[in-house]
Amino acid sequence: MAAAPPHGHTPVGAAAATSAAVSIACSSSAASCYEDDDDYGGASSSWSLSSPRRRQPYRRLLRDEAQRLRRARRGQGPGADTPRWVRRTTDQMARYVEDDRAGHVYGRHVVAAVRAVRATASRPSADMRLAMASFVTRLTFREMCVVLREQRGWRQARDFFAWMKLQLCYEPSVVAYTILLRLYGKVGKIKLAEETFLEMLQVGCEPDAVACGTLLCMYARWGRHKDMMLFYSAVRRRDLVPPVSVYNYMISSLQKQKLHGKVIHVWKQMREAGALPNQFTYTVVISSFVKEDLLEKAMDVFGEMRQCRFVPEEATYSLLISASSRHGKGEQALRLFEEMKAQGIVPSNYTCASLLALYYKNEDYSKALSLLSEMENSKVIPDEVIYGILIRIYGKLGLYEEAEQTFEKIEKAGLLSDEQTYVAMAQVHLNAGDYDRALEVLESMMMRNVKPSHFSYSAILRCYVAKEDIVAAEDTFRALSQHGLPDVFCCNDLLRLYMRLGHLEKARALVLKMREDDFRLDEDLSMTVMKFYCKSNMINDAEKIFKDIQRNNKTVKIPTMLLLIEMYARNKSSVILREHSSSKALDGTDSSAASVALKSLLDMPGGLSSVSLLISKLAREEGANVYNAMVDAFCKCGKTEDAYHLFMEMVDQGSNRDAVTVSILVTHLTKHVSKQVNCIQPSAYMIV
Repeated sequence: MAAAPPHGHTPVGAAAATSAAVSIACSSSAASCYEDDDDYGGASSSWSLSSPRRRQPYRRLLRDEAQRLRRARRGQGPGADTPRWVRRTTDQMARYVEDDRAGHVYGRHVVAAVRAVRATASRPSADMRLAMASFVTRLTFREMCVVLREQRGWRQARDFFAWMKLQLCYEPSVVAYTILLRLYGKVGKIKLAEETFLEMLQVGCEPDAVACGTLLCMYARWGRHKDMMLFYSAVRRRDLVPPVSVYNYMISSLQKQKLHGKVIHVWKQMREAGALPNQFTYTVVISSFVKEDLLEKAMDVFGEMRQCRFVPEEATYSLLISASSRHGKGEQALRLFEEMKAQGIVPSNYTCASLLALYYKNEDYSKALSLLSEMENSKVIPDEVIYGILIRIYGKLGLYEEAEQTFEKIEKAGLLSDEQTYVAMAQVHLNAGDYDRALEVLESMMMRNVKPSHFSYSAILRCYVAKEDIVAAEDTFRALSQHGLPDVFCCNDLLRLYMRLGHLEKARALVLKMREDDFRLDEDLSMTVMKFYCKSNMINDAEKIFKDIQRNNKTVKIPTMLLLIEMYARNKSSVILREHSSSKALDGTDSSAASVALKSLLDMPGGLSSVSLLISKLAREEGANVYNAMVDAFCKCGKTEDAYHLFMEMVDQGSNRDAVTVSILVTHLTKHVSKQVNCIQPSAYMIV
């Protein structure tokens, strides 16, 4: 081993003194790289065809068999038939033990030395020099490393390592220090491990990727993630690339603490370092990308994983299918499901629930029922979530008896514990118009100590609104407010109830409360609030919310626009004179809500007939003032010819020709004289 430069180790040593926690399982396999090498700690021995063939230890055969079974078990889902553990017969177990006891693996004297060191654990005051006196000069450096590795207690390992350093055959080696670091890491002796690492630097041993990986795994195992990242930066400054097993332990430890952003950061660092990921790496990284809501990048990593010919596990497919459904990419989710089935992977309950929810959202009920048949054939037992989605599907199809039978089946099986299942059944009764039965289901939920949430109170409120029980609805709304700000659906339901029963003062108080809370209105609630403003003749508020709807590119329905125009026609007559006297009315730049609504309405199919019916209705109720207001509105929305024809109709009926209305009409006819010289200009003189 080459000696290190005087200042070359200090960054790693400082990082080791301030680092974090890690995994030992990967570092133990990494440390075994030294142990399997025949040149361990000494000069390479010559080999020829006449050399005796060394028998492969039986434990190595068992390890290979365990790895083969593990590979066979991957991707088989919950119905895997391969055993999880290697089953040994009595003869096989006896041979496994005798390989070690007889010294076939390391030698009888090595087995005796291991036992002698372990025996000191029962004697706290035992001196390691006395315990190992008979083994002086009998153990080679490699055999001493084997004895050190086979220790179970960190104190015995520490004392034996101190005895090792006194032997003539000992020479400072990164191998022995790595073994000791691994033993310290198992029991969380981080300070001792850092001191050992610093000692290794001081004696001139250059730390390699295995030694650094062992310390990184220790930091990750014990949750010292900040120190782990500091030490990793120091390792990379030395141009050392830890094994992929170390990277796997790092990202696995970070993911267990839900530090998905740091998992992605380590993944990027790993790719920059040139380390080749394995199947476990891809699985963890895809999961973190999904948890960070980065579906596109997760799919990119998934594609790279398939290009490397790794078969994704069922959990990976399940996460991607669920995320694709959540992002509205149903075709991608179905494509992943078909690919998973082609791989022979049995879907889990979570995957089936995600697909059923997708089918329910897309109203593709036939595929949902066929998926249930596939689950039955694959012996996938449905859970409460799947039964809840099935109840919703039955409710949508109008199969109320089947939905109730499914609910009773869940109850008898003892699976009924989720609040959403109760609400799903209550919603089925609501759709059937059986409001009392829906309330009974929700009350039974509370009696079984299922704590109601915002979701349950919303369903109860819908029941009372449907029954028009305003007192109970208000009590439920107050209880709902204690769980946070009510959603737009609850506010919309209560506001419609107030308007339907004529409680406009309560509706006004609710709207003011929403404005005070800076409530964000959706499309339906915006329409309901605008209807309330129109019925209450709140012109300015109605125009303001109408412009907000237009600015957000939302579509206003014809009944709502008719309400707005009717409010304008009933209340705008007194405003026409004020607008006419201003330059704003004369230059034609007015964009009031009524004008915009009228123009949009006339452009719609059947809009003109709706406006005609409204004018006829208002003319019977309001008289000439309505004609004056509508002529003004037609002019301001650019419908000059319609304004003229309406004015002439007013003249034919003998209504009073208001001077302000005549002035507005003449102004707009004159403005458009260049476009319609032959038909409009004479009309202007006829009016005058």
